[in-house]
Amino acid sequence: MLGGGEQRHMGVDSEPLTPLPINSRALVVVDPSALKHVGESAPFSREDMQNGMHGQPAESVVNHSKKLQDDLQELGEKIKHHEVNVKYLKTLKNKLEDSILEMQVSIGKYHTASFSKVENEDPSSVESEEEIIQHILKCKKSVAALLCRMRSNPEAQVSDHPLMKDVLGIVATLGKVDDVNLSRLFSEYLGLETMLAVVCKTFEGVKALEGYTKDGLINKGFGIDAFAASTGRPQDDRFLVICLENLIPYAGELIADDPQRRLDLLKPRLINGETPQGFLGFAVNMITIDNTNLYGISKTGHSLRETLFYYLFSNLQVYRSREDMLKALPCIPNGAISLDGGMIRSPGVFALGHHRENIDVKFPCDCQRFNLPVNYFETENQLKETKRKKDRAWEDLQREQALLDHVRYSYETKKREFVQFLAETSSYSTQYQVGRVSTPR
Repeated sequence: MLGGGEQRHMGVDSEPLTPLPINSRALVVVDPSALKHVGESAPFSREDMQNGMHGQPAESVVNHSKKLQDDLQELGEKIKHHEVNVKYLKTLKNKLEDSILEMQVSIGKYHTASFSKVENEDPSSVESEEEIIQHILKCKKSVAALLCRMRSNPEAQVSDHPLMKDVLGIVATLGKVDDVNLSRLFSEYLGLETMLAVVCKTFEGVKALEGYTKDGLINKGFGIDAFAASTGRPQDDRFLVICLENLIPYAGELIADDPQRRLDLLKPRLINGETPQGFLGFAVNMITIDNTNLYGISKTGHSLRETLFYYLFSNLQVYRSREDMLKALPCIPNGAISLDGGMIRSPGVFALGHHRENIDVKFPCDCQRFNLPVNYFETENQLKETKRKKDRAWEDLQREQALLDHVRYSYETKKREFVQFLAETSSYSTQYQVGRVSTPR
């Protein structure tokens, strides 16, 4: 699975929404002009008003005023009704889009060209953790290789060694990816130095790796330098150490009931409120983590995903193609990659050219995960049905919005008519009062 962990069924009926007050399909009007005369009243002539002001019964004037007010109230109620329907349909459409996205993430890799490529590739290209460690060992001068050699030595008491007591491992060995292509892309995005970084739980573990003299020079007889010297491979290069204790962990919620404890990140939205086409998910959620590292790894009780991988990937978005990724630029605040090799490292910073194919130190892949899951076809059928529901909701939303716009226009027209009527009746009333005063008895 592209998102890691077991599949999550995102049935749209799991959290039912409040139904429409009135069936939206019953509101469809073939010819919107049929609503043109909704609430319209017969015109009230100037002569009628004049007669009403000059001693004639004013009942017709009062009735016309009441009719205009009743029409305005009726149109106002229709506006409120259509606004409720539009809000409901927008919520429904967004919910369906989220369900579609979750299902696409769970089975998305089976629809990509990269998966077909994996099926046809030499099985040796799908590398296990042991094979990745062999690639790390080839980086002979790296601290990562030294630590891997230490762990692979059966005679060494690794758990008691001061160097290893607080070390979780190397970045490249702390997560797995279900897709060979994604493994390459994630590794290229992070870079070799980060993939070979040592991960420690606390700052005490960091201090155990390297010591210093009073002059501030590196103490070659302490820590990793002493161990490197004992193996005949002195350590002189810089290396990265990531301390989980000093990282700012993810502070949001986790996806409910997800065995991989994925982060409940807000999905990107375009100006129109829709999720960008081709968006597959977040890189941080596409790393599969062993159960031993899913709970209480840091002192604060956070998992490896909430600390290490959130620090490394943050909100890095994954898209199906460069074209989809570039169209989504307005809603990519941090960075993005695409399955065909596109890469945006940060806003305004693009990595162009061919992506690297010959990356040795990358996240290992679990070959067994490339088999279709048991409920794959069930999820695929559910995905198709949810897409149909979303299309129907979108059509209903467009029709309901058109009705709302028309009723609002009718309301504004009727309001202007009422305001004009009040002005005219007020004017004739004033003229009538003045006429009564100036007329001799």
